[in-house]
Amino acid sequence: MKISVLMPMFNEQDIVENTKVVEDEIKKTGLDYEIIIVDDCSTNDCYSKARSIPSKKVKVITYKPNNGKGYALMHGFKHSTGDYVMFIDSDLDLHPRTIHNFLEYLPKYDIVIGSKRHPESKVHYPIARKILSRATQLAVKTLFNLNVKDTQVGLKLFKREVLEKVVPKILVKRWAFDLELLVVANKEKYKIIERPIELNFKFSSTIKPQTIFYSFLDMLAIFYRLKILRYYDQQ
Repeated sequence: MKISVLMPMFNEQDIVENTKVVEDEIKKTGLDYEIIIVDDCSTNDCYSKARSIPSKKVKVITYKPNNGKGYALMHGFKHSTGDYVMFIDSDLDLHPRTIHNFLEYLPKYDIVIGSKRHPESKVHYPIARKILSRATQLAVKTLFNLNVKDTQVGLKLFKREVLEKVVPKILVKRWAFDLELLVVANKEKYKIIERPIELNFKFSSTIKPQTIFYSFLDMLAIFYRLKILRYYDQQ
């Protein structure tokens, strides 16, 4: 079996060191692997830094213009070859050591996602983020009847067949990509399980008001396509 690890990147200065951490953890699984760094049109020198990584298992791709994390992940998936596909944010707020635990739940489940709200998670992040996370979960439960407590964590593991089925139906490229992905996967009856994570939130990162606004609009658009247009039934 082979695992493809997709690392979306935007202006990540520590990409060389972070990729080594990810690769070291992947090696411990004993699986064949590839790591695909997807540069979302960064404006600093992180792309050239990523290209300097000597590992033959690391591939670096880019595109123009900047299209958001969701687009980066879909673009990376097109270049992947693994039987399993993992998403992990390149800033490593989420430590990749939990990869081993995630893999234990395949093939019984189709999707394994990290959750800040899992009782075994070790998380350290601002109260404002906690409030926003709980509000988002309530909205997701109300609108989509999706039994997932945390859709937004950037650490997820999929069987390849899931993404092959779901990704062509995804329209959101930036703000609510994770939510649409899980809503469509749930509609297709794929089995999802949440697992604990280790989150060391970097306080230099902030949620901008427009991010919350556009994420909410995307959520309503997903609901409209799902319940009113029945768009996902037609794809």
